[in-house]
Amino acid sequence: MRKLLKARPGLAAKAAITAALVATIDQLFYGHEPGLNLGLLGWVLSATALAAFPALRRDRRGLIAIAIAACMAMLLLERPTVSVTVFLFVALGMATLSPRAPGDYDAWRWAQRLVVGAARGLLRPFADLRRLYVQRLGRRSSRPSWTKLSTLILPVVGGMAFLALFTAANPIIEARLSALRFPRPDLARGVFWLATAGMLWGFLRPRGPRSAFSPPDGRGDLQLFGVTPASLTLSLGVFNALFALQNGLDVAFLWSGAPLPAGVTLAEYAHRGAYLLIATAILAGAFVLFALRPGSIATNRPMVRRMVVLFVAQNLLLVASSALRTVDYVEAYGLTRLRISALAWMGLVAVGLILICVRLLRDKSSSWLINTNVVAAALVLLGTSVIDLGAVAADWNTRNAREIGGQG
Repeated sequence: MRKLLKARPGLAAKAAITAALVATIDQLFYGHEPGLNLGLLGWVLSATALAAFPALRRDRRGLIAIAIAACMAMLLLERPTVSVTVFLFVALGMATLSPRAPGDYDAWRWAQRLVVGAARGLLRPFADLRRLYVQRLGRRSSRPSWTKLSTLILPVVGGMAFLALFTAANPIIEARLSALRFPRPDLARGVFWLATAGMLWGFLRPRGPRSAFSPPDGRGDLQLFGVTPASLTLSLGVFNALFALQNGLDVAFLWSGAPLPAGVTLAEYAHRGAYLLIATAILAGAFVLFALRPGSIATNRPMVRRMVVLFVAQNLLLVASSALRTVDYVEAYGLTRLRISALAWMGLVAVGLILICVRLLRDKSSSWLINTNVVAAALVLLGTSVIDLGAVAADWNTRNAREIGGQG
């Protein structure tokens, strides 16, 4: 029994597993809307991966990925969403590719491995069919195959001819043949089966790239015309002054509640700058990320490092002001799913700015920055997918309307 569990299924066994999975998926999905069936599919594929890949059961990282896939499947049972579905298939892909992947793979390399593995998985059925054909033929000529095929010509043609004659001569045979009703072929379902079988075969025979490109190091001085320690220091001074002007106006009119100039309403002031200021913060973060790199001459100067911290702090205040603008707009016009997502996105931008600053001050690697940002983005996406934002918005709007009505 132990040897059976450790044995890796061969091509014939995987073909049987593929056929069983195609039949299962046909019953779950063909003619049905995606819903509860997505969660059931996640559990079926997770169990199949554990059964088909003995190396996966000995791989800690792969088992964690399978556990995540099972959790995503459970979430899909309650409320299917696109984001959770994507997380499910990413976790399954990582689980099947993990046993052959190096242990130090980061998010950047894993993204390459998943993309290449998915592409190879789609082409895997054709590659295996070609390999099987070459193995069968070997160096032999194709003539023997035609010879074997030609042996069927006489019995088939002769049999059909005699059957036709007996049908014309015997009314009982004619009646029996006339009563036969063959099912009409469903072309769409056949295409569905073939496509599903092809994807499942790639899932059962995964193959990622042997190596992946490392993320850009992002250290040292940026060799670009006009980018020098002097220009970077001057740029930080100018940028800090401009951001101080914008943040000062926000503190004066948005945070303190001072009256706005004539002709400018609070709704106009809040709504006009909410998303543009987020774009400004992202641009500022890109400047710090690409121009002020760890190990460069400019960032080794204490004054420049203080100016960078001040610049990031001003950007965080800018993001907070954008969030406050959105909150003010929500109080005036109501809450929607899009506005909740916008607030979550603003929080993610703030986290990204903090991580960029930490990377610079603590001399972290680019892999660390990519991994931490991917984790933060995944948590935000998962949170906004699991929580019913429409219900939250409707509940908030109802309570807010009652409070306004009660005050009136």
